[in-house]
Amino acid sequence: MSIKPPFTNLEIKTQEGGFYKDNSLPIALISKGIMVALVLWALIWPGNATSNLSSFNSLLLAKFNVFYIIIVGLFAFFLFVVAVLPKTGARVMGTPGEAPEFSNFSWFSMMFGAGLGVGLMVFATAEPLSLWGSNPVVVAGEVTGNTEEAIQSAYRYTFAHYGFHAWAIYVVTGLSLAYYAYTRDMPLTIRSALTPLFGKLMNGILGHIVDVLGVVATILGVSVTIGFGVSQFIDGLYNITDMSWLMTFKEGEPPAPSKVGLIAGLLIIMGLSIISAVSGVGRGVKYLSNLNLVLSLILLGTFVIAGSFAFAMSTYVSAFIDYIINFVSISFGAYGPQSAAEFAAAIPEAAKPLAADLYGGATNAWGAWGGSDGFETFKSGLAGAAAELDEATLAAVYEVGNQGRQFGWQSGWTTFYWAWWIAFSPFVGLFLARISKGRTVREFIIGCVFAPALVCFAWMTILGGTAIDLELTGNAAGAITGASQTNQLFATLGQMIDGGLLSALTVMCVVLIMTFLVTSADSGILVMNTIMSGGSQETGIKHRIVWGIILTAVIGALILAAGDQNPMEALKKAMIIGALPFTMVMGLMMISLTKALYRDGQRDKNNASTPAE
Repeated sequence: MSIKPPFTNLEIKTQEGGFYKDNSLPIALISKGIMVALVLWALIWPGNATSNLSSFNSLLLAKFNVFYIIIVGLFAFFLFVVAVLPKTGARVMGTPGEAPEFSNFSWFSMMFGAGLGVGLMVFATAEPLSLWGSNPVVVAGEVTGNTEEAIQSAYRYTFAHYGFHAWAIYVVTGLSLAYYAYTRDMPLTIRSALTPLFGKLMNGILGHIVDVLGVVATILGVSVTIGFGVSQFIDGLYNITDMSWLMTFKEGEPPAPSKVGLIAGLLIIMGLSIISAVSGVGRGVKYLSNLNLVLSLILLGTFVIAGSFAFAMSTYVSAFIDYIINFVSISFGAYGPQSAAEFAAAIPEAAKPLAADLYGGATNAWGAWGGSDGFETFKSGLAGAAAELDEATLAAVYEVGNQGRQFGWQSGWTTFYWAWWIAFSPFVGLFLARISKGRTVREFIIGCVFAPALVCFAWMTILGGTAIDLELTGNAAGAITGASQTNQLFATLGQMIDGGLLSALTVMCVVLIMTFLVTSADSGILVMNTIMSGGSQETGIKHRIVWGIILTAVIGALILAAGDQNPMEALKKAMIIGALPFTMVMGLMMISLTKALYRDGQRDKNNASTPAE
């Protein structure tokens, strides 16, 4: 029995003239309207914006933390199955025999730079160091943070956040878009990925909503990335120039980039990004990506020669084995919030009258931060009758609060990362699809999930392992852990080398951060224009400039709205909120691609053709 051909008659109406010529007016106006409203809200009512973002973010995490964790685990296992199955993995995304557009080196360079470039520069040292001080094993009280025993669990979750799960998020979107664009000749835009489920409904308002969600998620995901990157860029400039106006100095805290410094850095980076975006993916992005990879290898080589390479390699092997052993629990071990009533009902009878006094400390995920003993911190924070409870009762109370602590840690770390990668996935996924024509499904999955993840692991263990080793042996004496997150890379370099070589490498790192930022921003601008133009890979220069300005305004407004808080907080909360709707879209993408692959396999069996219309 023959199977009818797939729906491919996707029509995205674009304007025939005027400013929005060759662009979808609904997608453009709705997307820009949402972003302009966010900017005005943050600038005119910054206090209201900050408090409401914070409240809604807390409510969202309480309701959807488990959803975020489980669905990302499903993404990883889904791609593994697709790659392993012989027929699905062998499908070519393009016409049979078509050669890939880019060489393997350029393909990997662009993939690496767009996917995690800035994140790796900021968190290469900050992530392992932070998780060395606090991770779920430390929070549970099984080991003490900042000790040799905490290294394994620190890297278990470092690998989780930057490994197969992270890249699986990108590839679910990228594979969906590439498959329909190159095997069915459909537009390279988000709505194409849902046509197997919704068919011609994607030609109307439902398709517009899906594309708008992709644009909004992209804006917010790229905003967080650029925010972190600009902060590190300013830290680097301060290390080179010692210009104090770039930084804020508060008693008892490490120097951190000032708002003036952040806005100045943002204007520099986004100006360069717009110039690069105007030049297009074949020139600006490609050449900058190649430069990024070369400079990254130089930095990596420096740590191999002058850092703790033997310690890093032994950590890599043991951490990778531990990561694989715990892969399933990391994928699906989700926690919901622990209410005060649940806590009170589970603690020992002697402690029940004091449940309200005990709840906050016992469920505080950050009590075991930076090498302190969580249980001891919990006890030291008690007063009155609660402090007089015996040791065994307090230990039982603290154990009951473990669920609350695990939820607090997971929602603050892992869920933030999953939301960040999901918000980034319309951009990275579409970009990966754009550069992967002519490759097989299996090659795409292996090349975009496994290969970059293994490189990320090496990067994190060589750079982060050196920082941990310097602190563990006492050579750094707290100079690295005491620095701000975005300055820890420079602090580590300062403990490894000195003199002219240190100055040269600091300058090189600043250049590398800048080029990574420009690559991420201009790629994001190109992707937003591709969505807005209904999948066209050639978009107008004026619209690239407009979206570059909008992206700059969104980041700048949310930085200013943060007030006395960390400037990144408003960006992070807006991103987590904006990522949730697109997470649901990605779940539908996975189901849709499963149906498409199955039906195409059935068509092959029945010798049914699948012509593109």
